[in-house]
Amino acid sequence: MSIIIRTEINSDYTQVHNVNFVAFGNREDEAKLVERIRETENFISQLSIVAEEHGEIVGHLLMSKAEIINGEKRHEVFVLAPIAVKPNNQKQGIGKQLIYEGLNRCKQLGHFIVLLIGHPSYYPKFGFKPAREYGLELIQFEVPDEVFMVCELNEGILNTIKGELKYPSAFFG
Repeated sequence: MSIIIRTEINSDYTQVHNVNFVAFGNREDEAKLVERIRETENFISQLSIVAEEHGEIVGHLLMSKAEIINGEKRHEVFVLAPIAVKPNNQKQGIGKQLIYEGLNRCKQLGHFIVLLIGHPSYYPKFGFKPAREYGLELIQFEVPDEVFMVCELNEGILNTIKGELKYPSAFFG
């Protein structure tokens, strides 16, 4: 199996839509979320990453800008959402490759905090930990503590940043 992990290009958009559609049970929500994020200033093209096999897009990961707000202080962070792998290609390590690539690219861009809402037994293997334990809060979505997670890409940075994660308006379209 030869999977190529690369940055999404415009001609991938239709296939990326399809990957998100089928990966999330033939529903449009995540595919439409990707499209809305692409239209905003929170979109960073290097953080829209695809997995390609034999010329076909089989996976997609998107990280985009968000903010942690604490009074007057604002810190730019990234949120991981969505990540999708076609059902027939799941359980082959494609999601893992996409996540590691995304986290590495965040570091290269000089950003060291990534947050997500995700499965509590999957994401810890990538360094994600319950975010509320670090003084981070999420009010926009009501989620259990164990699914609201943060990954610190520069050790100690979470000691200096506390506050509420604010997802951009694209997440509420």
